[in-house]
Amino acid sequence: MKNLTKFKLGLIINPISGMGGSVGLKGTDGRAILKKAIRLGAKPNAINRTKELLTELESIKTKLKFITCPGIMGQNVLKYLNFDYEIIDHSIFNNIKDILDTNTDHTKIAAKIMKNIEDLKLLLFVGGDGTARDIFSVVNTNIPCLGIPAGVKIYSSVFSLTPRIASYLIIQFLWDELPLKESEVLDIDETEYRKGKLISRLYGYLLTPFNPDFSQLSKMGSIDSDLIHQERIAKRVVENLEKDIYYLIGPGSTTKAITDRLNEKKSILGVDLLINGKIIAMDLNEQQILEYIEGKKVKIIVSPIGRQGFLFGRGNLQISPRILRKISSKNIIILCAKYKLQTIPNQILRLDTRDSELDEEMKGLYKVFVDYDEIKICKVE
Repeated sequence: MKNLTKFKLGLIINPISGMGGSVGLKGTDGRAILKKAIRLGAKPNAINRTKELLTELESIKTKLKFITCPGIMGQNVLKYLNFDYEIIDHSIFNNIKDILDTNTDHTKIAAKIMKNIEDLKLLLFVGGDGTARDIFSVVNTNIPCLGIPAGVKIYSSVFSLTPRIASYLIIQFLWDELPLKESEVLDIDETEYRKGKLISRLYGYLLTPFNPDFSQLSKMGSIDSDLIHQERIAKRVVENLEKDIYYLIGPGSTTKAITDRLNEKKSILGVDLLINGKIIAMDLNEQQILEYIEGKKVKIIVSPIGRQGFLFGRGNLQISPRILRKISSKNIIILCAKYKLQTIPNQILRLDTRDSELDEEMKGLYKVFVDYDEIKICKVE
């Protein structure tokens, strides 16, 4: 098949995206934070997320031609998987030797070049909300885009649920089976986020292929009517806390209601450790959690993200696959106030642990505490 008959897809990879998650930094915006993440042992994961996507597109490989950035921002992974591609030409990419050499300017310039490429069907970007902001600042609603989730902050609705699911959206869109929708680009202030304050802002909209089964919804915060349910759920949890069991308490206002009831402090956006009614460590990263729980009996208390329904893989990357493999799914306690659960499509909860095999293993039916004396059985997939 000649190249002229192929679908042209843009691909921009933010290679540092998600690196701050497992080490508890809640993002990688800024060179200083990136350097700190690397010192703490953070590893790049955006390339692996791209490989997951491309592997699912193997069946239509001969029908695709990618327009991409040189080296680690696209070329390397496409070459490795033997996809047809063309590299954009700009001097800004000449000095990239490793991830520390990349920044937002590279993403913006790449997006600007791709926006003006004739017959480009879809611009794919691999990253998080910060990457989505960079794309929006250049592209606006001029061409269709789709985010492949790889970051710590993935609250925007411009992303697919997972890289694998992104492949379904892409194929359906190329075959003219999906409409385009204006999807929200949200981002938060990382500096305030690290202080425990979640300040979110709507920056604008990107045109994205839309399928209600595969497209991610924007995160929604708790409403006042949920507070009573949170307190009642917390009362139930506190009454059932077991002696000498270590509890990893995930982020959010629902889980914070537990520590409030115990008169203990909690990092509202971090992962804390509780035993015998006392918080013994706050805002832990992956390595710290592993050290604390080694040889211990451990349970995880977590609440899904509003509207999105994710239990793991959005805002709590510290609870990594290494940790989840040490803790039986029977020891995961899920809390979700009634209204929040109603906002989640079909009340289906989701996993995106960054380990697709683990996601498959953990799928199933789980108990969800929605009130003091009420439990729902929800599907997790």
